[in-house]
Amino acid sequence: MVGSFRQRLSSLPDKRTGKNTRYGMEDAALSAFSVFFTQTPSFLSYQRMMAGSKGKSNAQSLFGVHRIPSDNQIRDLLDAVAPEQVFPVFEEILQVLAEQGQLEGFRSVADTLLIAIDGTEYFSSSRIHCSNCSTRTLTSGETHYFHSVITPVIVAPGQAHVIPLVPAFIVPQDGHDKQDCETAAAKRWLMQHGERFSPLKVTVLGDDLYCHQPLCQQLLDQHLNFILVCRPQSHTTLYEHLEGIDIPTLTTKRWTGKIEETYTYRYLNGVPLRDSHDALLVNWCELTVTRPDGKVTYKNSFATNHPLSDENVAEVVLAGRTRWKVENENNNTLKTKGYNLEHNFGHGKQHLSSFLATLNILSLLFHTLLELLDLKYKLLRSHLPTRKTFFDDLRALTRYMYFDSWDHLLTFMLEGLELDIPPNTS
Repeated sequence: MVGSFRQRLSSLPDKRTGKNTRYGMEDAALSAFSVFFTQTPSFLSYQRMMAGSKGKSNAQSLFGVHRIPSDNQIRDLLDAVAPEQVFPVFEEILQVLAEQGQLEGFRSVADTLLIAIDGTEYFSSSRIHCSNCSTRTLTSGETHYFHSVITPVIVAPGQAHVIPLVPAFIVPQDGHDKQDCETAAAKRWLMQHGERFSPLKVTVLGDDLYCHQPLCQQLLDQHLNFILVCRPQSHTTLYEHLEGIDIPTLTTKRWTGKIEETYTYRYLNGVPLRDSHDALLVNWCELTVTRPDGKVTYKNSFATNHPLSDENVAEVVLAGRTRWKVENENNNTLKTKGYNLEHNFGHGKQHLSSFLATLNILSLLFHTLLELLDLKYKLLRSHLPTRKTFFDDLRALTRYMYFDSWDHLLTFMLEGLELDIPPNTS
Protein backbone atom coordinates (compact mmCIF):
# COMPACT_ATOMS: atom_id res chain seq x y z
CA MET A 1 0.00 0.00 0.00
CA VAL A 2 2.91 2.39 0.60
CA GLY A 3 3.90 2.14 -3.06
CA SER A 4 0.33 2.78 -4.19
CA PHE A 5 0.04 5.65 -1.71
CA ARG A 6 3.25 7.24 -2.97
CA GLN A 7 2.06 6.97 -6.57
CA ARG A 8 -1.18 8.73 -5.64
CA LEU A 9 0.74 11.49 -3.84
CA SER A 10 3.10 12.01 -6.76
CA SER A 11 0.23 13.65 -8.65
CA LEU A 12 -0.49 16.27 -5.98
CA PRO A 13 -0.68 19.79 -7.42
CA ASP A 14 2.57 21.71 -6.99
CA LYS A 15 2.41 25.50 -6.61
CA ARG A 16 6.14 25.91 -7.29
CA THR A 17 7.48 27.24 -10.54
CA GLY A 18 10.97 27.15 -11.97
CA LYS A 19 13.73 24.83 -10.81
CA ASN A 20 13.25 25.07 -7.04
CA THR A 21 11.80 21.57 -6.74
CA ARG A 22 14.37 19.63 -4.76
CA TYR A 23 11.67 17.94 -2.68
CA GLY A 24 8.81 16.14 -4.38
CA MET A 25 5.24 16.72 -3.25
CA GLU A 26 5.04 13.04 -2.39
CA ASP A 27 8.09 13.40 -0.12
CA ALA A 28 6.38 16.23 1.78
CA ALA A 29 3.08 14.35 2.15
CA LEU A 30 4.68 11.03 3.09
CA SER A 31 6.92 12.78 5.61
CA ALA A 32 3.86 14.25 7.32
CA PHE A 33 2.05 10.91 7.14
CA SER A 34 5.01 9.10 8.75
CA VAL A 35 4.73 11.31 11.84
CA PHE A 36 1.06 10.38 12.27
CA PHE A 37 1.53 6.69 11.46
CA THR A 38 4.39 6.22 13.92
CA GLN A 39 2.82 8.60 16.46
CA THR A 40 6.27 10.14 16.79
CA PRO A 41 6.42 13.95 16.50
CA SER A 42 10.24 13.75 16.25
CA PHE A 43 10.29 10.91 13.71
CA LEU A 44 11.63 13.06 10.87
CA SER A 45 14.32 14.58 13.07
CA TYR A 46 15.52 11.08 14.01
CA GLN A 47 15.53 10.01 10.37
CA ARG A 48 17.49 13.05 9.22
CA MET A 49 20.17 12.14 11.77
CA MET A 50 20.13 8.51 10.66
CA ALA A 51 20.45 9.52 7.01
CA GLY A 52 23.39 11.73 7.94
CA SER A 53 25.23 9.01 9.84
CA LYS A 54 24.25 5.88 7.89
CA GLY A 55 23.38 7.24 4.47
CA LYS A 56 19.91 5.70 4.72
CA SER A 57 16.83 6.06 6.88
CA ASN A 58 13.57 4.41 7.86
CA ALA A 59 11.72 7.34 6.31
CA GLN A 60 12.96 6.07 2.95
CA SER A 61 12.67 2.31 3.51
CA LEU A 62 9.37 2.26 5.39
CA PHE A 63 7.56 5.25 3.90
CA GLY A 64 9.20 5.83 0.53
CA VAL A 65 10.50 9.32 1.37
CA HIS A 66 13.43 9.94 -0.99
CA ARG A 67 14.44 13.29 0.53
CA ILE A 68 13.19 14.52 3.91
CA PRO A 69 12.07 18.17 3.77
CA SER A 70 12.27 20.39 6.83
CA ASP A 71 9.10 20.84 8.88
CA ASN A 72 8.59 24.35 7.49
CA GLN A 73 9.11 23.13 3.93
CA ILE A 74 6.50 20.42 4.48
CA ARG A 75 3.98 22.97 5.73
CA ASP A 76 4.70 25.36 2.88
CA LEU A 77 4.44 22.67 0.19
CA LEU A 78 1.20 21.14 1.51
CA ASP A 79 -0.70 24.33 2.32
CA ALA A 80 -2.11 24.66 -1.20
CA VAL A 81 -3.21 21.01 -1.42
CA ALA A 82 -6.91 20.39 -0.80
CA PRO A 83 -7.71 17.25 1.23
CA GLU A 84 -9.86 15.95 -1.64
CA GLN A 85 -6.61 15.12 -3.46
CA VAL A 86 -6.10 12.06 -1.23
CA PHE A 87 -9.73 11.01 -0.82
CA PRO A 88 -9.31 8.24 -3.46
CA VAL A 89 -6.94 6.46 -1.04
CA PHE A 90 -9.88 5.82 1.30
CA GLU A 91 -11.76 4.24 -1.58
CA GLU A 92 -8.79 2.08 -2.58
CA ILE A 93 -8.42 0.72 0.95
CA LEU A 94 -12.16 0.09 1.26
CA GLN A 95 -12.03 -1.83 -2.02
CA VAL A 96 -9.18 -3.98 -0.70
CA LEU A 97 -11.14 -4.76 2.46
CA ALA A 98 -14.22 -5.64 0.40
CA GLU A 99 -12.25 -7.93 -1.91
CA GLN A 100 -10.75 -9.71 1.11
CA GLY A 101 -14.21 -10.27 2.60
CA GLN A 102 -13.51 -8.10 5.63
CA LEU A 103 -16.66 -5.98 5.29
CA GLU A 104 -18.91 -9.00 5.84
CA GLY A 105 -17.86 -9.10 9.49
CA PHE A 106 -19.32 -5.61 9.89
CA ARG A 107 -22.84 -6.47 8.70
CA SER A 108 -25.63 -5.98 11.20
CA VAL A 109 -29.37 -5.30 11.16
CA ALA A 110 -31.06 -6.55 7.96
CA ASP A 111 -27.61 -7.62 6.71
CA THR A 112 -26.57 -3.98 6.22
CA LEU A 113 -23.29 -2.18 6.86
CA LEU A 114 -23.56 0.43 9.59
CA ILE A 115 -22.04 3.84 8.80
CA ALA A 116 -21.97 6.15 11.81
CA ILE A 117 -21.71 9.88 11.07
CA ASP A 118 -20.64 12.51 13.56
CA GLY A 119 -18.92 15.88 13.60
CA THR A 120 -15.92 16.81 15.69
CA GLU A 121 -13.84 19.95 16.22
CA TYR A 122 -10.09 19.49 15.76
CA PHE A 123 -8.64 23.02 15.95
CA SER A 124 -9.53 26.20 17.80
CA SER A 125 -7.75 29.49 18.43
CA SER A 126 -8.47 33.11 19.16
CA ARG A 127 -5.43 34.16 17.15
CA ILE A 128 -4.46 31.67 14.43
CA HIS A 129 -6.85 31.44 11.49
CA CYS A 130 -7.11 30.90 7.74
CA SER A 131 -9.61 31.43 4.95
CA ASN A 132 -11.26 28.07 5.69
CA CYS A 133 -11.83 28.63 9.41
CA SER A 134 -15.29 28.72 10.93
CA THR A 135 -15.93 31.41 13.54
CA ARG A 136 -17.91 31.91 16.72
CA THR A 137 -18.32 35.11 18.71
CA LEU A 138 -17.67 34.76 22.44
CA THR A 139 -19.71 36.60 25.08
CA SER A 140 -16.76 38.98 25.43
CA GLY A 141 -17.20 39.94 21.78
CA GLU A 142 -13.96 38.21 20.81
CA THR A 143 -13.93 36.16 17.60
CA HIS A 144 -12.88 32.53 17.98
CA TYR A 145 -11.66 30.50 14.99
CA PHE A 146 -12.04 26.75 14.63
CA HIS A 147 -12.00 23.79 12.24
CA SER A 148 -14.40 20.86 12.38
CA VAL A 149 -15.05 17.80 10.26
CA ILE A 150 -17.62 15.07 9.65
CA THR A 151 -15.98 11.67 10.26
CA PRO A 152 -18.05 8.78 8.85
CA VAL A 153 -16.92 5.31 9.92
CA ILE A 154 -18.11 1.75 9.35
CA VAL A 155 -18.99 0.21 12.71
CA ALA A 156 -20.63 -2.94 14.04
CA PRO A 157 -21.78 -4.21 17.44
CA GLY A 158 -19.07 -6.32 19.02
CA GLN A 159 -16.43 -5.24 16.48
CA ALA A 160 -13.21 -3.95 18.02
CA HIS A 161 -12.34 -2.04 14.84
CA VAL A 162 -13.91 0.85 12.99
CA ILE A 163 -13.18 1.66 9.35
CA PRO A 164 -12.75 5.41 8.71
CA LEU A 165 -14.26 6.67 5.46
CA VAL A 166 -13.74 9.85 3.46
CA PRO A 167 -14.28 12.84 5.80
CA ALA A 168 -16.26 15.98 5.02
CA PHE A 169 -14.78 19.25 6.23
CA ILE A 170 -17.00 22.02 7.53
CA VAL A 171 -15.66 25.02 5.63
CA PRO A 172 -17.06 28.19 4.01
CA GLN A 173 -18.92 27.29 0.81
CA ASP A 174 -18.76 29.33 -2.38
CA GLY A 175 -21.96 31.29 -2.97
CA HIS A 176 -23.22 30.89 0.61
CA ASP A 177 -23.36 33.78 3.07
CA LYS A 178 -24.46 31.51 5.92
CA GLN A 179 -21.67 29.76 7.81
CA ASP A 180 -21.24 26.08 7.02
CA CYS A 181 -22.52 23.60 9.60
CA GLU A 182 -22.50 19.92 10.50
CA THR A 183 -25.82 19.01 8.89
CA ALA A 184 -24.92 20.81 5.64
CA ALA A 185 -21.60 18.96 5.52
CA ALA A 186 -23.38 15.66 6.15
CA LYS A 187 -25.75 16.35 3.25
CA ARG A 188 -22.79 17.13 0.97
CA TRP A 189 -21.10 13.90 2.03
CA LEU A 190 -24.23 11.93 1.18
CA MET A 191 -24.56 13.67 -2.19
CA GLN A 192 -20.95 12.88 -3.04
CA HIS A 193 -20.69 9.35 -1.66
CA GLY A 194 -24.20 7.98 -1.13
CA GLU A 195 -24.38 6.43 -4.59
CA ARG A 196 -21.11 4.59 -3.94
CA PHE A 197 -22.43 2.94 -0.77
CA SER A 198 -25.98 2.17 -1.87
CA PRO A 199 -25.07 -1.16 -3.57
CA LEU A 200 -23.34 -2.29 -0.36
CA LYS A 201 -26.64 -2.13 1.60
CA VAL A 202 -26.02 0.52 4.23
CA THR A 203 -27.74 1.81 7.36
CA VAL A 204 -26.63 5.29 8.42
CA LEU A 205 -26.40 6.00 12.16
CA GLY A 206 -26.44 9.46 13.69
CA ASP A 207 -27.51 11.55 16.65
CA ASP A 208 -30.64 13.66 17.01
CA LEU A 209 -29.10 16.48 14.97
CA TYR A 210 -29.55 14.39 11.81
CA CYS A 211 -33.07 13.17 12.59
CA HIS A 212 -35.06 15.60 10.46
CA GLN A 213 -37.10 15.09 7.31
CA PRO A 214 -34.82 16.64 4.65
CA LEU A 215 -31.86 14.48 5.61
CA CYS A 216 -33.96 11.33 6.16
CA GLN A 217 -35.59 11.84 2.77
CA GLN A 218 -32.18 12.32 1.17
CA LEU A 219 -31.05 9.01 2.66
CA LEU A 220 -34.10 7.20 1.30
CA ASP A 221 -33.73 8.84 -2.13
CA GLN A 222 -30.20 7.43 -2.26
CA HIS A 223 -31.44 3.97 -1.22
CA LEU A 224 -29.79 4.18 2.19
CA ASN A 225 -31.40 3.09 5.45
CA PHE A 226 -31.17 5.00 8.71
CA ILE A 227 -31.34 4.59 12.49
CA LEU A 228 -31.14 8.02 14.11
CA VAL A 229 -31.47 9.20 17.70
CA CYS A 230 -34.94 10.74 18.09
CA ARG A 231 -35.37 12.85 21.23
CA PRO A 232 -38.75 14.09 22.54
CA GLN A 233 -37.55 17.69 22.83
CA SER A 234 -36.94 18.03 19.08
CA HIS A 235 -39.77 15.79 17.80
CA THR A 236 -42.89 17.00 19.61
CA THR A 237 -45.29 15.94 16.83
CA LEU A 238 -43.96 12.39 16.77
CA TYR A 239 -44.23 12.02 20.55
CA GLU A 240 -47.72 13.54 20.61
CA HIS A 241 -48.70 10.83 18.15
CA LEU A 242 -47.53 8.19 20.63
CA GLU A 243 -49.81 9.47 23.40
CA GLY A 244 -52.88 7.36 24.13
CA ILE A 245 -51.73 4.51 21.88
CA ASP A 246 -51.22 0.95 23.07
CA ILE A 247 -47.56 0.73 22.12
CA PRO A 248 -46.10 -2.76 21.53
CA THR A 249 -43.65 -3.60 24.30
CA LEU A 250 -40.99 -6.27 24.64
CA THR A 251 -39.22 -7.02 27.93
CA THR A 252 -36.06 -9.09 28.36
CA LYS A 253 -33.63 -9.77 31.19
CA ARG A 254 -29.84 -9.58 30.92
CA TRP A 255 -27.21 -10.65 33.42
CA THR A 256 -24.33 -8.19 33.67
CA GLY A 257 -22.14 -10.50 35.72
CA LYS A 258 -23.24 -8.75 38.92
CA ILE A 259 -26.94 -7.93 38.57
CA GLU A 260 -29.87 -8.76 36.30
CA GLU A 261 -31.03 -5.74 34.31
CA THR A 262 -34.42 -5.34 32.66
CA TYR A 263 -34.47 -4.21 29.02
CA THR A 264 -37.82 -2.70 28.04
CA TYR A 265 -38.34 -2.04 24.33
CA ARG A 266 -41.26 -0.03 22.97
CA TYR A 267 -41.85 0.50 19.27
CA LEU A 268 -44.40 1.76 16.77
CA ASN A 269 -44.33 1.74 12.97
CA GLY A 270 -45.57 4.55 10.75
CA VAL A 271 -45.41 7.69 12.90
CA PRO A 272 -44.98 11.21 11.42
CA LEU A 273 -41.54 12.76 11.74
CA ARG A 274 -42.88 16.32 11.66
CA ASP A 275 -46.09 18.35 11.69
CA SER A 276 -46.94 18.73 7.99
CA HIS A 277 -49.24 17.17 5.40
CA ASP A 278 -46.24 15.61 3.67
CA ALA A 279 -44.60 14.32 6.85
CA LEU A 280 -42.32 11.34 6.36
CA LEU A 281 -43.58 8.29 8.25
CA VAL A 282 -40.85 6.60 10.27
CA ASN A 283 -40.67 3.70 12.68
CA TRP A 284 -39.97 4.64 16.29
CA CYS A 285 -38.39 2.56 19.03
CA GLU A 286 -37.21 3.12 22.59
CA LEU A 287 -35.07 1.22 25.07
CA THR A 288 -35.11 1.66 28.83
CA VAL A 289 -32.60 -0.30 30.93
CA THR A 290 -33.53 -0.68 34.60
CA ARG A 291 -31.66 -2.14 37.57
CA PRO A 292 -33.37 -4.33 40.20
CA ASP A 293 -33.61 -1.30 42.52
CA GLY A 294 -35.59 0.57 39.86
CA LYS A 295 -32.80 2.92 38.83
CA VAL A 296 -32.79 3.65 35.08
CA THR A 297 -29.25 3.25 33.72
CA TYR A 298 -30.04 3.93 30.06
CA LYS A 299 -32.90 5.39 28.05
CA ASN A 300 -32.89 6.46 24.43
CA SER A 301 -35.11 6.38 21.38
CA PHE A 302 -34.55 6.08 17.64
CA ALA A 303 -36.29 6.71 14.33
CA THR A 304 -35.66 4.28 11.48
CA ASN A 305 -37.00 3.14 8.14
CA HIS A 306 -36.47 -0.52 9.10
CA PRO A 307 -39.87 -2.13 9.88
CA LEU A 308 -39.99 -3.02 13.58
CA SER A 309 -41.28 -6.15 15.30
CA ASP A 310 -40.69 -8.19 18.44
CA GLU A 311 -38.18 -10.20 16.42
CA ASN A 312 -35.88 -7.35 15.39
CA VAL A 313 -36.43 -4.34 17.68
CA ALA A 314 -33.55 -5.34 19.98
CA GLU A 315 -31.21 -5.70 17.00
CA VAL A 316 -32.25 -2.31 15.59
CA VAL A 317 -31.71 -0.60 18.95
CA LEU A 318 -28.32 -2.29 19.37
CA ALA A 319 -27.30 -1.00 15.94
CA GLY A 320 -28.51 2.49 16.84
CA ARG A 321 -26.53 2.44 20.08
CA THR A 322 -23.42 1.47 18.13
CA ARG A 323 -23.17 5.04 16.80
CA TRP A 324 -21.13 5.85 19.94
CA LYS A 325 -18.21 4.07 18.25
CA VAL A 326 -17.71 7.04 15.91
CA GLU A 327 -17.00 9.13 19.01
CA ASN A 328 -15.11 6.64 21.18
CA GLU A 329 -13.39 4.30 18.72
CA ASN A 330 -12.67 6.91 16.04
CA ASN A 331 -12.74 10.55 17.17
CA ASN A 332 -11.53 9.86 20.71
CA THR A 333 -8.78 7.57 19.38
CA LEU A 334 -7.64 10.27 16.96
CA LYS A 335 -7.59 12.88 19.72
CA THR A 336 -6.26 11.01 22.77
CA LYS A 337 -4.58 7.76 21.68
CA GLY A 338 -1.42 9.13 20.14
CA TYR A 339 -2.66 10.54 16.82
CA ASN A 340 -3.11 13.98 18.45
CA LEU A 341 -5.72 15.18 15.96
CA GLU A 342 -6.29 18.39 17.94
CA HIS A 343 -2.58 19.29 18.01
CA ASN A 344 -1.67 22.15 15.71
CA PHE A 345 0.92 20.48 13.47
CA GLY A 346 0.60 23.46 11.15
CA HIS A 347 -2.29 25.69 10.17
CA GLY A 348 -1.28 27.51 7.01
CA LYS A 349 -3.32 30.03 5.06
CA GLN A 350 -5.33 27.67 2.84
CA HIS A 351 -5.77 23.90 3.26
CA LEU A 352 -2.89 22.80 5.48
CA SER A 353 -4.97 22.15 8.59
CA SER A 354 -7.55 19.99 6.80
CA PHE A 355 -4.95 18.21 4.65
CA LEU A 356 -2.90 17.20 7.70
CA ALA A 357 -6.09 16.10 9.49
CA THR A 358 -6.89 13.89 6.49
CA LEU A 359 -3.44 12.29 6.60
CA ASN A 360 -3.97 11.69 10.32
CA ILE A 361 -7.29 9.93 9.70
CA LEU A 362 -5.63 7.93 6.93
CA SER A 363 -2.92 6.78 9.34
CA LEU A 364 -5.62 5.28 11.59
CA LEU A 365 -7.17 3.61 8.54
CA PHE A 366 -3.79 2.13 7.54
CA HIS A 367 -3.35 0.66 11.02
CA THR A 368 -6.87 -0.79 10.83
CA LEU A 369 -6.06 -2.31 7.44
CA LEU A 370 -2.95 -3.96 8.88
CA GLU A 371 -4.83 -5.31 11.91
CA LEU A 372 -7.43 -6.88 9.65
CA LEU A 373 -5.19 -8.27 6.90
CA ASP A 374 -1.55 -8.59 7.99
CA LEU A 375 -0.87 -11.72 10.07
CA LYS A 376 2.42 -10.46 11.50
CA TYR A 377 0.99 -7.11 12.52
CA LYS A 378 -2.11 -8.76 14.01
CA LEU A 379 -0.02 -11.27 15.99
CA LEU A 380 2.29 -8.55 17.27
CA ARG A 381 -0.52 -6.27 18.42
CA SER A 382 -2.31 -9.16 20.15
CA HIS A 383 0.79 -10.07 22.19
CA LEU A 384 1.75 -6.58 23.30
CA PRO A 385 -0.14 -5.49 26.42
CA THR A 386 -1.32 -2.10 25.16
CA ARG A 387 -1.49 0.15 22.11
CA LYS A 388 0.98 2.44 23.89
CA THR A 389 3.52 -0.39 24.21
CA PHE A 390 3.40 -1.02 20.48
CA PHE A 391 4.01 2.60 19.58
CA ASP A 392 6.67 3.05 22.26
CA ASP A 393 8.53 0.06 20.78
CA LEU A 394 8.04 1.33 17.23
CA ARG A 395 9.35 4.75 18.23
CA ALA A 396 12.47 3.37 19.92
CA LEU A 397 13.34 0.82 17.24
CA THR A 398 13.01 3.21 14.30
CA ARG A 399 15.06 5.84 16.12
CA TYR A 400 18.12 3.65 16.69
CA MET A 401 17.93 0.91 14.05
CA TYR A 402 17.48 0.76 10.29
CA PHE A 403 14.94 -1.64 8.78
CA ASP A 404 14.85 -2.20 5.04
CA SER A 405 11.10 -3.00 5.01
CA TRP A 406 8.02 -3.26 7.19
CA ASP A 407 8.32 -7.03 7.01
CA HIS A 408 11.86 -6.79 8.39
CA LEU A 409 10.67 -4.57 11.26
CA LEU A 410 7.66 -6.73 12.18
CA THR A 411 9.72 -9.93 11.99
CA PHE A 412 12.37 -8.40 14.27
CA MET A 413 9.72 -7.48 16.84
CA LEU A 414 8.08 -10.93 16.70
CA GLU A 415 11.44 -12.67 17.09
CA GLY A 416 12.14 -10.50 20.13
CA LEU A 417 8.91 -11.82 21.66
CA GLU A 418 9.93 -15.38 20.66
CA LEU A 419 6.76 -15.89 18.64
CA ASP A 420 6.33 -18.16 15.63
CA ILE A 421 6.64 -16.06 12.48
CA PRO A 422 3.57 -16.25 10.20
CA PRO A 423 3.94 -15.85 6.42
CA ASN A 424 4.26 -12.38 4.96
CA THR A 425 0.78 -11.10 4.06
CA SER A 426 1.51 -7.37 3.85
